[in-house]
Amino acid sequence: MHYELTAKVFKALGDPTRLQIVDMLSCGERCACDLLELFDFTQPTLSHHMKVLINAGIVKTRKVGTWHNYSLNESHMKALSTIVQDLRQNTDDCICNTIANKNCSVNNREKVKPNKDNTW
Repeated sequence: MHYELTAKVFKALGDPTRLQIVDMLSCGERCACDLLELFDFTQPTLSHHMKVLINAGIVKTRKVGTWHNYSLNESHMKALSTIVQDLRQNTDDCICNTIANKNCSVNNREKVKPNKDNTW
């Protein structure tokens, strides 16, 4: 697993506005002007969010005249889905296969449960 790249993607998706933009783009390509109408912030703020998403490989852009059209980078989104799946299961290349268990094995650990407000 590429931890640096994966962390960059999760950091980009860690902002609620960017997550909402990704959700909107799941329906297909959108013009910046259309996205901008849905938020209460300026064009430079939208540009910042889009730059973060593009740099993380989540979104791609296509310029049409003076506007930019944005869409999800489908190949990277499929890779992200695979990464999430790999994080929750033991695969051959999982880091857990390279570390030895000590006396504090999983069976001896206290189970961690979320609080009432769904925080850890």
